[in-house]
Amino acid sequence: MQKKFYAIAAASVLALSACSTGGEGASPAGGTTDPGETGYDVSAIKKDDSVAALVPENVKKRDVLRSVSSADYAPAEYFKVDGQTPTGYDIDIANALAKVMGLKEGTTKHTAFDALIPQVGSKYDVSLSSFSITPERESEVNMVSYVQVGSAFGTAKGNPNKFDPKNPCGKTIGVQKGTFQYDYIQDMSKKCLAEGKPKIQIKPHDLQTEISPKVAGKQYDATFADSTVVGYTVKKSNGSIEQIGDVMESAPQGIVISKQDEALTKAVQAGMQKLMDSGELKKILSHYGAQDAGLKKAEVNPSVKK
Repeated sequence: MQKKFYAIAAASVLALSACSTGGEGASPAGGTTDPGETGYDVSAIKKDDSVAALVPENVKKRDVLRSVSSADYAPAEYFKVDGQTPTGYDIDIANALAKVMGLKEGTTKHTAFDALIPQVGSKYDVSLSSFSITPERESEVNMVSYVQVGSAFGTAKGNPNKFDPKNPCGKTIGVQKGTFQYDYIQDMSKKCLAEGKPKIQIKPHDLQTEISPKVAGKQYDATFADSTVVGYTVKKSNGSIEQIGDVMESAPQGIVISKQDEALTKAVQAGMQKLMDSGELKKILSHYGAQDAGLKKAEVNPSVKK
């Protein structure tokens, strides 16, 4: 995620997310049905005996993987149109993990982002909520890498306004307030001025869903958002929006598990690696237009190893 949260709790450094503000379940360009309304069907995913053997006895006895996320950020985690049921690729991945581990599909619960980590290890077993992997988080919890997310530009299909992602100076770009991209595009605009070029015409919005129709309608030259958000927007736009240029500022995200639960950490790592090797992770991400985000190796606390 690329949203900035400023937590006031003692764990504030851990609550600094990298995601955009949520509530983005509606179609971003008035296009196709939201993929999250059906979700990815994990019913065919089978138990893996080698993974199941790693699952701690208390979890086996409970027969469910208790998961929690902050359902405010499509396409990773957000609410269905009923406003009550979490959906998104993180929710589907949690269900897929449960299946591989030989457990029943759980029901992911929603809570505020800054309350997620304090509840993992007590009320919940894991949290999948687009957590950027940082040394600070890894000092407090275990993190298993599974996706890598960066930033990307999106334009109207065919790029009719001739937007060049390598030279955005003078262009009109829609961006969501409070995001990493909002700060980044302002720095880019300052660089344009320093080089004697016209500044970027930045159009801030509360929601990404407000921006996409303006891009598709050629009012804005481009939008700048998380690469997964752009992929999701492309998938839902019915062909009216496309990604342009490469993904920038890419960084891995991880599943959060209690530092005190090394057994469950190993089971989650093995389960995620199974989903990667079998192609199921990519299939889940593809359902939301995020197929390029999947990693090929599930690592525990990769930042600490570097």
